[in-house]
Amino acid sequence: MKLPLYIVNAFSREPFRGNPAAVCPLNEWLDDATMQRIAFQNNLSETAFILPADDGYQIRWFTPAAEVPLCGHATLASAAVVRRFLQPDCRRVDFQSMSGRLGVEFDKEKILLDFPVIPAEEVAAPGNLIRGLGVQPLEVLVAEYYMAVLDSEEQVRGLDVNLKDFATLDRKGVIVTAPGDEVDFVSRFFAPLLSVDEDPVTGSAHCTLVPYWAQRLGKTCLRAKQLSRRGGDLYCELQGNRVQLGGYTNFYLQGEIEI
Repeated sequence: MKLPLYIVNAFSREPFRGNPAAVCPLNEWLDDATMQRIAFQNNLSETAFILPADDGYQIRWFTPAAEVPLCGHATLASAAVVRRFLQPDCRRVDFQSMSGRLGVEFDKEKILLDFPVIPAEEVAAPGNLIRGLGVQPLEVLVAEYYMAVLDSEEQVRGLDVNLKDFATLDRKGVIVTAPGDEVDFVSRFFAPLLSVDEDPVTGSAHCTLVPYWAQRLGKTCLRAKQLSRRGGDLYCELQGNRVQLGGYTNFYLQGEIEI
């Protein structure tokens, strides 16, 4: 069987930056084990599988280790594939997912994702989180992931984390964030339990980051940067119980796989 496969860099308009996601359009679902093997073979932080539906597309996301309920950058990449190859020049596409309906709109070259807010609550910092960070955070919150708030962009950029400690936590990822020097806030994201040591750009983490920083900074429109080696830029807006995440993409590869 031959299947189309695209690799798209999300949250950057420049080659070799942003977060590369694989997108595999299907005519019918493969079994879960096969989709997991494809994601493992691709060895990217996410592989998205999309399937036409009556009102858009169904979408599922797999890391090399597991299926996940929500992924921002692979949704951005999937929308770019739909617009360029499947429905040229469409202005909107809707994805049905484990996290509900995810609307995507196109604003010229920018792609706008409509995602649910995932608010976090402040908690006492677990010892293994502190050991993994190697620094004492200002505060620690928890939702889908742990979120550690630090003093400065320089502190986030210079972190040398211990992933073995993060792998012992009761959440599958750790967000580290601080005020930005030239943007509203910066972040990094680590998920060793999902076989993603450090994710280049993490849309789903911003479902928790945006409401936190909107409240702290007293504004709903925010600019964000993820400080991975590849880096990425996000244009964010808090809209009630939804988060709009905007970003650019660039295409790296178009081909097919044989299974």
